[in-house]
Amino acid sequence: MRDTPGSQGNPDGKGGSPVLASLDGARHGLAALPAKQIDQVAAELFTSLFVLESEFRFQPVVGKTYYLYRQEGRFWLAQLGPQRLGEAVAGRFIGRSVLQPDLTWTLELAPEVAADTDFMAWLAARRAAFDRRMSRAERVDDVLPTHESRFSFYRRASAFGVAHSLGRSMQVAGIAGLSYDEARGALADQSAAAAATPE
Repeated sequence: MRDTPGSQGNPDGKGGSPVLASLDGARHGLAALPAKQIDQVAAELFTSLFVLESEFRFQPVVGKTYYLYRQEGRFWLAQLGPQRLGEAVAGRFIGRSVLQPDLTWTLELAPEVAADTDFMAWLAARRAAFDRRMSRAERVDDVLPTHESRFSFYRRASAFGVAHSLGRSMQVAGIAGLSYDEARGALADQSAAAAATPE
Protein backbone atom coordinates (compact mmCIF):
# COMPACT_ATOMS: atom_id res chain seq x y z
CA MET A 1 0.00 0.00 0.00
CA ARG A 2 1.15 3.55 -0.72
CA ASP A 3 0.28 6.95 0.65
CA THR A 4 -2.51 8.59 -1.32
CA PRO A 5 -1.22 11.67 -3.19
CA GLY A 6 -2.73 14.90 -1.95
CA SER A 7 -4.00 13.40 1.30
CA GLN A 8 -4.31 15.84 4.18
CA GLY A 9 -3.04 15.45 7.73
CA ASN A 10 -1.61 12.14 8.85
CA PRO A 11 -1.98 9.75 5.89
CA ASP A 12 -1.68 6.65 8.07
CA GLY A 13 -4.39 7.71 10.48
CA LYS A 14 -2.07 7.29 13.46
CA GLY A 15 -2.11 9.62 16.44
CA GLY A 16 1.32 11.20 16.52
CA SER A 17 1.84 11.63 20.22
CA PRO A 18 2.32 7.99 21.39
CA VAL A 19 4.93 7.29 18.73
CA LEU A 20 6.73 10.60 19.15
CA ALA A 21 6.68 10.16 22.94
CA SER A 22 8.25 6.73 22.49
CA LEU A 23 10.83 8.13 20.09
CA ASP A 24 11.51 10.98 22.50
CA GLY A 25 12.19 8.47 25.29
CA ALA A 26 14.58 6.56 23.06
CA ARG A 27 16.36 9.79 22.11
CA HIS A 28 16.98 10.59 25.79
CA GLY A 29 18.66 7.20 26.07
CA LEU A 30 21.08 8.24 23.31
CA ALA A 31 22.84 10.79 25.52
CA ALA A 32 25.92 8.56 25.91
CA LEU A 33 26.31 7.52 22.28
CA PRO A 34 29.85 6.45 21.37
CA ALA A 35 31.95 8.26 18.79
CA LYS A 36 31.60 6.67 15.35
CA GLN A 37 34.14 7.26 12.62
CA ILE A 38 33.07 7.76 9.03
CA ASP A 39 33.42 4.13 7.85
CA GLN A 40 31.12 2.92 10.64
CA VAL A 41 28.68 5.80 10.05
CA ALA A 42 28.55 5.02 6.31
CA ALA A 43 28.00 1.28 6.88
CA GLU A 44 25.26 1.82 9.47
CA LEU A 45 23.58 4.53 7.41
CA PHE A 46 23.57 2.40 4.24
CA THR A 47 22.07 -0.58 6.08
CA SER A 48 19.50 1.55 7.92
CA LEU A 49 18.39 3.30 4.72
CA PHE A 50 18.18 -0.06 2.93
CA VAL A 51 15.83 -1.37 5.63
CA LEU A 52 13.83 1.87 5.74
CA GLU A 53 13.30 1.78 1.97
CA SER A 54 11.22 -1.32 2.68
CA GLU A 55 7.52 -0.95 3.33
CA PHE A 56 6.16 -1.37 6.85
CA ARG A 57 3.31 0.19 8.81
CA PHE A 58 3.98 -0.88 12.39
CA GLN A 59 5.97 0.67 15.20
CA PRO A 60 9.29 -1.20 15.41
CA VAL A 61 10.55 -2.21 18.85
CA VAL A 62 14.20 -2.01 19.85
CA GLY A 63 15.82 -5.45 20.01
CA LYS A 64 13.04 -7.31 18.21
CA THR A 65 13.78 -9.31 15.06
CA TYR A 66 11.88 -8.44 11.90
CA TYR A 67 11.92 -10.22 8.55
CA LEU A 68 12.72 -8.62 5.21
CA TYR A 69 11.13 -9.97 2.02
CA ARG A 70 11.24 -9.09 -1.66
CA GLN A 71 8.07 -9.54 -3.65
CA GLU A 72 7.38 -8.32 -7.19
CA GLY A 73 10.33 -5.93 -7.10
CA ARG A 74 9.49 -4.30 -3.76
CA PHE A 75 10.94 -4.93 -0.31
CA TRP A 76 8.78 -5.14 2.76
CA LEU A 77 9.40 -5.75 6.45
CA ALA A 78 7.23 -8.19 8.39
CA GLN A 79 6.84 -9.31 11.97
CA LEU A 80 6.51 -12.97 10.96
CA GLY A 81 9.33 -15.19 9.73
CA PRO A 82 9.45 -17.32 6.58
CA GLN A 83 8.38 -20.46 8.46
CA ARG A 84 5.07 -18.71 9.20
CA LEU A 85 4.48 -16.89 5.91
CA GLY A 86 6.13 -18.92 3.17
CA GLU A 87 7.47 -17.67 -0.15
CA ALA A 88 4.14 -17.97 -1.97
CA VAL A 89 2.65 -15.40 0.42
CA ALA A 90 5.57 -13.18 1.42
CA GLY A 91 7.97 -13.41 -1.51
CA ARG A 92 11.66 -14.17 -1.25
CA PHE A 93 13.07 -14.06 2.27
CA ILE A 94 16.03 -11.66 2.29
CA GLY A 95 17.12 -11.66 5.92
CA ARG A 96 16.59 -10.69 9.55
CA SER A 97 16.64 -7.09 10.66
CA VAL A 98 16.88 -5.64 14.18
CA LEU A 99 16.37 -2.08 15.43
CA GLN A 100 19.37 -1.44 17.67
CA PRO A 101 19.31 0.53 20.97
CA ASP A 102 20.95 3.47 19.16
CA LEU A 103 18.00 3.42 16.68
CA THR A 104 20.09 2.25 13.71
CA TRP A 105 19.16 -0.97 11.89
CA THR A 106 21.15 -4.13 11.26
CA LEU A 107 20.45 -6.70 8.55
CA GLU A 108 21.66 -10.30 8.49
CA LEU A 109 21.18 -11.73 5.02
CA ALA A 110 19.76 -15.22 4.67
CA PRO A 111 22.51 -17.71 3.64
CA GLU A 112 20.84 -18.37 0.27
CA VAL A 113 20.73 -14.63 -0.45
CA ALA A 114 24.36 -14.08 0.61
CA ALA A 115 25.34 -16.87 -1.81
CA ASP A 116 23.32 -15.37 -4.68
CA THR A 117 25.93 -13.67 -6.90
CA ASP A 118 23.32 -11.67 -8.84
CA PHE A 119 21.74 -10.26 -5.70
CA MET A 120 25.11 -9.48 -4.12
CA ALA A 121 26.25 -7.70 -7.31
CA TRP A 122 23.03 -5.67 -7.25
CA LEU A 123 23.62 -4.83 -3.58
CA ALA A 124 27.24 -3.85 -4.28
CA ALA A 125 26.03 -1.52 -7.04
CA ARG A 126 23.61 0.10 -4.59
CA ARG A 127 26.43 0.56 -2.09
CA ALA A 128 28.64 2.11 -4.78
CA ALA A 129 25.83 4.54 -5.67
CA PHE A 130 25.42 5.38 -1.97
CA ASP A 131 29.17 6.04 -1.64
CA ARG A 132 29.01 8.37 -4.65
CA ARG A 133 26.13 10.21 -3.04
CA MET A 134 28.17 10.54 0.16
CA SER A 135 31.16 11.86 -1.80
CA ARG A 136 29.06 14.44 -3.66
CA ALA A 137 27.40 15.80 -0.50
CA GLU A 138 28.80 19.02 0.90
CA ARG A 139 28.56 17.51 4.38
CA VAL A 140 27.93 13.94 5.52
CA ASP A 141 25.15 15.38 7.70
CA ASP A 142 23.26 16.29 4.50
CA VAL A 143 22.84 12.58 3.64
CA LEU A 144 21.14 11.77 6.96
CA PRO A 145 17.40 11.09 6.48
CA THR A 146 16.04 14.14 8.32
CA HIS A 147 12.62 14.20 6.66
CA GLU A 148 11.47 11.56 4.22
CA SER A 149 7.99 12.64 3.15
CA ARG A 150 7.68 9.61 0.83
CA PHE A 151 7.93 7.27 3.83
CA SER A 152 4.92 6.09 5.79
CA PHE A 153 4.50 7.35 9.35
CA TYR A 154 6.54 4.79 11.30
CA ARG A 155 9.26 4.74 8.64
CA ARG A 156 9.56 8.54 8.92
CA ALA A 157 9.83 8.28 12.71
CA SER A 158 12.50 5.58 12.44
CA ALA A 159 14.43 7.59 9.83
CA PHE A 160 14.44 10.55 12.20
CA GLY A 161 15.86 8.28 14.93
CA VAL A 162 18.66 7.08 12.61
CA ALA A 163 19.55 10.67 11.68
CA HIS A 164 19.56 11.83 15.31
CA SER A 165 21.67 8.88 16.47
CA LEU A 166 24.33 9.05 13.76
CA GLY A 167 24.41 12.85 13.92
CA ARG A 168 25.15 12.71 17.65
CA SER A 169 27.81 10.02 17.17
CA MET A 170 29.52 12.14 14.50
CA GLN A 171 29.50 15.13 16.84
CA VAL A 172 31.20 13.04 19.53
CA ALA A 173 33.77 11.87 16.96
CA GLY A 174 34.42 15.44 15.80
CA ILE A 175 33.42 14.80 12.20
CA ALA A 176 30.02 16.53 12.14
CA GLY A 177 29.89 19.17 9.43
CA LEU A 178 32.70 17.57 7.42
CA SER A 179 32.46 16.23 3.89
CA TYR A 180 32.91 12.50 3.30
CA ASP A 181 36.47 13.01 2.05
CA GLU A 182 37.33 15.32 4.97
CA ALA A 183 35.95 12.80 7.47
CA ARG A 184 37.92 9.99 5.83
CA GLY A 185 41.02 12.18 5.89
CA ALA A 186 40.51 12.79 9.61
CA LEU A 187 40.23 9.03 10.16
CA ALA A 188 43.44 8.44 8.20
CA ASP A 189 45.21 11.12 10.26
CA GLN A 190 44.05 9.49 13.50
CA SER A 191 45.19 6.05 12.30
CA ALA A 192 48.59 7.44 11.33
CA ALA A 193 48.97 9.20 14.68
CA ALA A 194 48.00 6.02 16.54
CA ALA A 195 50.52 3.99 14.52
CA ALA A 196 53.28 6.51 15.29
CA THR A 197 52.59 6.51 19.04
CA PRO A 198 54.91 4.09 20.86
CA GLU A 199 53.20 1.61 23.16
